[in-house]
Amino acid sequence: MNPDLERLHPYPFEKLKALFGDLPASDKSPIALSIGEPKHPSPDFVQQVIKDNTARLSNYPTTAGIPELSEAIGQWLTRRFHLQSMDASSQVLPVNGTREALFAFTQAVIDRQRQPLVLMPNPFYQIYEGATLLAGGEPVYLPCTDSTGLQPDFDAVSEDTWIRTQLLFICTPGNPTGATLSKSQLKALIQLADKYDFVIASDECYSEIYRDKPPAGLLEACAEMGRHDYRRCVVFHSLSKRSNLPGLRSGFVAGDSEVLKRFLRYRTYHGCAMPIHHQLASIAAWNDEAHVEANRALYREKFDAVLDILGGPLKVSAPAAGFYLWPKTPISDEEFAKRLQAEQNVTVLPGRYLSRTVGGKNPGQNRIRMALVAPLEECIEGAKRIKALLDTL
Repeated sequence: MNPDLERLHPYPFEKLKALFGDLPASDKSPIALSIGEPKHPSPDFVQQVIKDNTARLSNYPTTAGIPELSEAIGQWLTRRFHLQSMDASSQVLPVNGTREALFAFTQAVIDRQRQPLVLMPNPFYQIYEGATLLAGGEPVYLPCTDSTGLQPDFDAVSEDTWIRTQLLFICTPGNPTGATLSKSQLKALIQLADKYDFVIASDECYSEIYRDKPPAGLLEACAEMGRHDYRRCVVFHSLSKRSNLPGLRSGFVAGDSEVLKRFLRYRTYHGCAMPIHHQLASIAAWNDEAHVEANRALYREKFDAVLDILGGPLKVSAPAAGFYLWPKTPISDEEFAKRLQAEQNVTVLPGRYLSRTVGGKNPGQNRIRMALVAPLEECIEGAKRIKALLDTL
């Protein structure tokens, strides 16, 4: 077996299961705020496209996908991020969701013979770390704390580290923090990528769930710099959160055509083509914004209601984007999660399970991640139960 498999940490939900292993059954109805799985209804018109095209199950899909899907994605990117040009045939590649793509992309990019470093925010989406370890790279964790605006302090990275860096993961809006990077910060990272010759992988799958202002994107920053080849820059987007279609497994990678050309070669051997009826459904989703606006409104309503209940007793504030709350806990995050589960049957994720301890400090310690994905009434009931626990502390 690949010895690097032994370097993988247990996934956060495995740790959570172990934490709750000895808890007695509760007489209260369960409320899950731990998993970031959208619960809003999937668009009817997308479901109809799938039903109308099940005959395409008899066709092998190509890895690059049908041209109409790449065109639809390219047009969406141009509209959303104010791009002047996007060659969909070479700068867009459909993928089976961002989780699969982020992992595979890392395997294609990393040169394990050069002692590669892969930089990532801390806390982070666990795929970044697992993909790095299995590609033969060494993760470098960049703490995201209140003092750094819940995004990494890139100025604190040493030149020796930048010199060995092959890949930089950024997540904007962040999971779990909801913090976003500005266009000026993105432009500074692009200049660093040019100077030290590394690739930026920008995970932007929460970009369409925002409260007020649409978050900036990496390609948008490139365009403002006049870099329409998007050199060394790739972005990852998905329909899972934007369109409540996590089961469709549909997303895309876009940016540097030379990088994508080689990534397409990798994917051709990897065998991960998207079913054609899913591609046709994806075209319908990318071409429609009305359902996305309605989706955002639902999340705003839930954030307002929950924060009205918890804003006083818990140290928490609305994120810039995404559907997570990242509050501080008055006791250990593990103890808080365990008591909340035992006494109120509400499940949240301890922050330390999404982070790594570096220099004796874990930026997720004494925080929890709450995913406001359940229906409004359930989120409100969950907030009331959390307040009931807080009242006992």
